[in-house]
Amino acid sequence: MSVKNTLTNEQIKALLNILKARFEKNSNRHEGILWEKVEENLLANPAKMESLFQMEKSEGEPDVIGYQSDTNQIVFCDCSAESPKERRSLCYDKQAWNSRKENKPKGNAVEMAEEMGIQLLDEDQYGNLQKLGEFDVKTSSWVLTPISIREKGGAIFCDKRFGRVFTYHNGAESYYAARGFRGLLLV
Repeated sequence: MSVKNTLTNEQIKALLNILKARFEKNSNRHEGILWEKVEENLLANPAKMESLFQMEKSEGEPDVIGYQSDTNQIVFCDCSAESPKERRSLCYDKQAWNSRKENKPKGNAVEMAEEMGIQLLDEDQYGNLQKLGEFDVKTSSWVLTPISIREKGGAIFCDKRFGRVFTYHNGAESYYAARGFRGLLLV
């Protein structure tokens, strides 16, 4: 899904200031990457700025976690200590949401990520994020579920407990106040 840029110049400036401060505070997440390169890529991709704005607005605290030299893209990821507050209490996808007859959640992780213009982390990406800090020690996050699991009605989520990353399964239609999702964005 293509996200349109609706940000004002003031919003863009404020977002850049937030991202730069977080970038400088957490240099261990992106060693060898210069802010000037990040800012250059951001300013060249206004629709991606909108996606980052949505990540920030939903309390994901996006930060740079890598650089893909083959595509010249900066990798942003939600780096909030716990699963983003405004992206919790969601079932996994629309099919799961539709299957609920009662007590439907406010939405689903897959569609919300698409609307924001970001990708759900897969299990490997989630594990790599955990190498950069302590995330989801009280919450959990839906991760991109393999089709073979989804076809059987399940979905997977991850968290970190006891100093270790765990992957679990649940019915895709389930939702909990402490489970959300983390996103990834290439700029």
